[in-house]
Amino acid sequence: MKQNKETAGKVADFLLQIKAIKLNVASPFTWSSGLKSPIYCDNRKTLSYPTIRTYIRQEFVRLIHDEFGMPDVIAGVATGAIAHGALIAQDMGLPFVYVRTSEKAHGLSNLIEGVVESGQSVVVVEDLISTGGSSLKAVEALTNAGCKVKGMIAIFTYQLPSAIENFKNAKIPLFTLSNYDALIDEAVKRDYITQSDIESLIRWREAPEHWGEKL
Repeated sequence: MKQNKETAGKVADFLLQIKAIKLNVASPFTWSSGLKSPIYCDNRKTLSYPTIRTYIRQEFVRLIHDEFGMPDVIAGVATGAIAHGALIAQDMGLPFVYVRTSEKAHGLSNLIEGVVESGQSVVVVEDLISTGGSSLKAVEALTNAGCKVKGMIAIFTYQLPSAIENFKNAKIPLFTLSNYDALIDEAVKRDYITQSDIESLIRWREAPEHWGEKL
């Protein structure tokens, strides 16, 4: 999971400014999975801020050119990455598709929405990487359709050990604009968190499934 340090810090700062990322060690959030977490991330908020939205799009396009070259198609993972993926595809003059988390229960039961052909190269766009499970399901759907997935890009990663392992096992390169380490660094600079908060945030990332047991 590679990042440009300057970009990582700037994106983390943006996310904190617009409260797309919230940190609260004392009153943790509960994810849909039931996991207790001191951090909550909603990158969809970036779409409401033109300057931030534009910066993210430009950095994504730069990242794709630098790491993958020009793919045939850009694919967004539903729902958080659909808008960002479409913006990237428009900027690059490429076709766009998006991948559902599950097949529709009606109509054509499509998992992939849009036109993609077997043999085409694809870069997949995500907004957020937690464990990587749902993200890699999108990659699997595209691979099953005969696509050649070059890799995945995302706005932010929690840098969880399970995600690193999952992407490694899947042999899918992952590049993100920002990450958990950059977020903590920016939060410290702006006095969002204390030293004890930092220690708790580090413990959470090391073992998120057990962190909430001590609360």
